[in-house]
Amino acid sequence: MRRNALRCLLLSLSAVTFVHAEDAPKPVGFRAEFLAQLDDVQKKAVSLANAVPEEKYAWRPTEGVRSVGEVFVHIASANYGIPVFLGMKPPAGLDRDAETKITSKDKVVELLTESFENVRKTALSIPDADLDKTVKFFGGKMATKRAVLLLMATHMHEHLGQAIAYARMNNVIPPLSTGKSE
Repeated sequence: MRRNALRCLLLSLSAVTFVHAEDAPKPVGFRAEFLAQLDDVQKKAVSLANAVPEEKYAWRPTEGVRSVGEVFVHIASANYGIPVFLGMKPPAGLDRDAETKITSKDKVVELLTESFENVRKTALSIPDADLDKTVKFFGGKMATKRAVLLLMATHMHEHLGQAIAYARMNNVIPPLSTGKSE
């Protein structure tokens, strides 16, 4: 009898949790658009990072510019660094020199993937009413929170384009070109 009561209790709690998750408000307006862009760039960047062979991660088109792996780590580092201006804290232990220290493909892909979740969490933490509030940004300039999110989106897409060019220079067909991006 107690087991049945416990089962009923657990089932009812899981049903309540399920209902609350479905009832959670979905972002609309600018944040919904930003999150759609984020989903798109994440899918493309992570699938490309997975498609590039590990031995190509150290390749760079010329001395003094980022390597393939460094480009992906740069995206990830910015995905942790820029949200600081919006009040988010980067994870403990994230090294400022990550671009040159994180070199294995598995670690790069893991950092990149987790960094997109940080951006998503950041965007979801900002109420719509706060998007036009200003924050101090690089060099002490003021920017709206909306502008900071927009800068993050353009930054990710800019370096995705760089990574695509690097991949093609190494005869790697970007998965998005084949319709197979994950």
